[in-house]
Parts: sequence; C-alpha cells; structure tokens
Amino acid sequence: MSSKMTRLVFSLNKRQLVNSIACTRNLSTSRFFLAPQFLESADEAVSDIGSGSKLLVGGFGLCGIPENLIAGLLKTKVNNLTVVSNNAGVDNFGLGLLLQQKQIKRMISSYVGENAEFERQYLQGELEVELTPQGTLAERIRAGGAGIPAFFTPTAYGTLVHEGGSPIKYSKDGTIDIHSMPREERIFNGRNFIMEEGITGDFALVKAWKADKAGNLIFRKTANNFNHPMAKAAKITIAEVEEIVEIGEIPPDQVHIPSIYVQKVIQGPSYEKRIERVTLAKSDGGDKELSPAAKMREKIVRRAACEFQDGMYANLGIGMPMLASNFIPPSMTVHLQSENGILGLGPFPTKEEVDPDLINAGKQTVTAIPGSSYFSSDESFAMIRGGHVDLTILGAMQVSQSGDLANWMIPGKMVKGMGGAMDLVAVADTKVVVTMEHTAKGAKHKILENCSLPLTGKKCVDMVITEMGVFELQEGEMVLTEIDPDTSLESVRAATGCRFKVADNLKQMSQL
Repeated sequence: MSSKMTRLVFSLNKRQLVNSIACTRNLSTSRFFLAPQFLESADEAVSDIGSGSKLLVGGFGLCGIPENLIAGLLKTKVNNLTVVSNNAGVDNFGLGLLLQQKQIKRMISSYVGENAEFERQYLQGELEVELTPQGTLAERIRAGGAGIPAFFTPTAYGTLVHEGGSPIKYSKDGTIDIHSMPREERIFNGRNFIMEEGITGDFALVKAWKADKAGNLIFRKTANNFNHPMAKAAKITIAEVEEIVEIGEIPPDQVHIPSIYVQKVIQGPSYEKRIERVTLAKSDGGDKELSPAAKMREKIVRRAACEFQDGMYANLGIGMPMLASNFIPPSMTVHLQSENGILGLGPFPTKEEVDPDLINAGKQTVTAIPGSSYFSSDESFAMIRGGHVDLTILGAMQVSQSGDLANWMIPGKMVKGMGGAMDLVAVADTKVVVTMEHTAKGAKHKILENCSLPLTGKKCVDMVITEMGVFELQEGEMVLTEIDPDTSLESVRAATGCRFKVADNLKQMSQL
C-alpha cells in the first residue's frame, strides 16, 4: 500500500470507519454485528436487558466490577435474572444491591463469602444458587466463549459437585427443593475426571480500564479476573471503561480483548472502587504481647513456613495460611500465586500504596514484587490445574485419616462456597498442606476417621499442621511425624478422632 493510500485510510471520519467495519463484518459467516456502539450512559447500555436474561458479570469481590452497569439495572428493575459471577459483591454494593431488590432468581458462583444477604436468601429458599469450583467456573466460561460444549476436569471428583445432591434451592422448611445433578465421569491416564459443560450468556457486563475507539479493551492489574473470559462468552458484551482513547493508543500487541467480542461501550462517569478489606503493612510499634490464640496460630504458621523452598511457586489460602508468608527467610525467594490473577504477591501496602485494582484472593489490598505478572481467572487456574504450582497451604473444617478434606459448607447452616479450593487440591503434582487448630469449639474432633461434612477433595491432603504437631499421609495412612514439645502423645490421641501411626523417629515440631 502506498503512503498516499495509507494517509487516505486513516483520514476516514468516525462514521465512515463504522460503516466500513460494519460492511466488512457482513461478509463473515458469523453472527452479524455492527461495530461496537459507544453509548452515553449505563442506562442506555442496559436498556435491552429483559427479565429472565442470563448475565455474565465480571469482577472478583468488588475488584473490577461493572458498578455503573449494575446501577443501571437497579433502575430498570428487571427480574428473574440468572447471574453468573464469581461472587455477589457485598450486602450494600455490587450485585448485592440486585439481590436486595430481589431481581436475581439464580446465582452461578463459586463463593458466597461475607455477603450475609446472599447466604440468607439461599438458606431461606428465596434464591437458587449453583455453587461451582472457581477454576471450573472460569474454564466453563472460557470454553463457552470458545465454542466448546464440554470438557473433563479432575476438580471436584468424589464431591457433591461430581456425585450430585448439592443444594441449589432450599424449601422453606429447610429441605432441598432443587439439587444438583451428577456429572459424567471418565478415567484418563489412570486419573479420575468429571465432565463440565461450557457456559454462555445473553449479556456480559464487564469492567475494563481503557477502550480505544475501535472497541479494543485492556484491563488493569487484578481487575482483569473474570472480566476477560466473560467478555468472550455472551451474545452481547457491554463494557464500561474508565477511559476511551484514540485508535493506536493501545498497541495491538497489548490488547486484552479484541473488538470482535465487544458490542457496547460506555465510559463510566465515576467510580467508587470500594475495597472489601483494606489491609496495611504493620508499622514497627515494638514487640506487642501476643494473645494465647495468636501465639497458637503463629506456632502453626511458623511450622507451615518450613515447607517453603527457594524458587518454588506457592498458593496460600485465606487467613492463617497467608500468614506463613511473613516467615519466608530473606535469603529465600518464593513466588506467591493468587487465584484472582497475580503471580508475585508482595507484602501488604502502606496507606499511600493502597490500590483498589490490586488485591489478593482474600480481597485484601496487596503489593506486587518486581517481576510479577497479572492475568485473567481462567489463566490463573490453568497454572493451578496444569500442575505449575508446587505448594498450596489452606485451612480446613475437617480432615479424614485417608486425607479427605472438607472446608466449604455446613449443609443448611453455613455456606461460604468452595472458591478455588477444589481446584487447588485436585492436582496430583501439587503438595497440599492443611493448617488448622486441632479441635473445633467444644473440643470436637476435626481430624476424623471419615469427614461428616461435604468434601472439598478426596484423598488429597499430604500434610496436616496443628498446634499439637504434624501429620503426614504416608501410603494412605496418617502418621504423626512431629510433636509440639509442650504436648504429650496421650493428649494428641485424645484430641484426634481417628487412629494414626506414630513415626519411629518422631521429632520435635519444627519452627521457622
């Protein structure tokens, strides 16, 4: 093409450019769409969404949620919606507002979390909830957008997700009105897998950082999350962005979502970007006396930190497991991966460093170390499911003597959802370490012959660390390999609800 022709092409005005793209797309055998529409308001963008629609709504916690588009739906008052989203915000923000107005009939999610209204409506039979492992959810959406009707995954084999019977809707009397159906199972290369179907939607509501005037999108830091796969899996994708830039300002090799997936774009007039858990780095305030409970937790996490090795990739669960990162030796490099889309987690930020687009899987504010990277939720779980994470440390409600794990619900009473735990423990090449208090309230056993709660994973635990000692699963049996110096073997036996072996070379519990 001559330089004169190049100048002619780029001198087209906006109307000519739209007409040109529309005509080009009309030659395709795919569905006919005009070039992305740039609309003035969220109200206009969601005006075509009717009652009974199936929506894919991006975000993780409150990070990267399409808050202006959600506000538009609050005004339309459409109802009987099926909403696919990792979670449902909080009671008074994000999708939680649609729940309060009873606009949602069914949620397809991985995590209820701290949304009390979400949990209340579910347990009271006012809301249908299809709980799905987070990685499976991300992959179902990715597959749907790629035209793949189903796939096999090791995640959730041997659990209610696989076997069926998980409550989707409760009756008013607390019985199960609608339950999940069993999944097809297959064996590949000697390992068990279950079949999951792809997910598509009528509309996707996503939040991006920038759009150029051709409709290409880019995300910022951990606000990528579920927005990326969802943008590709709906008939109509509506993107709200913080900034609209000229064509060329987003280099082609840095585009996250090509314009072919996007039908409508609005620039949000403002963003609250609320943060669920502002967590700051502790200032040096001298040595503060720890409470007995805090001392016990520190004993557990200091032992867990002994499992780190230089150069390894690790995923740390919410709460106590994350504290283990505080005891990584300065001479050691451990790459921390968080399932919401970051590799290279750094310490908690100072007040000045807080960034609402940078959180961990526990929705806490964090920083990133030099050499870190950000990516989407489906990419994150490809790393996990593909066996690229060496170690995962997570909490538990119960562990069985054969290594079964339960940590996501108490039927009819408490449901937080499985989040990414089922994916993390389903990988043959990842070491699974459980950190927990040895007993529950009332001295009830948590290490049992068989778990009484719904399983997160079957025969998946490699090590259990409590304040009393360390158990390792060796050839299918639980073996006490380390004991706390202030604890007797008799006390450990009394606090444990199953038989276990004692290692011939029983050691004193290590501490880092």
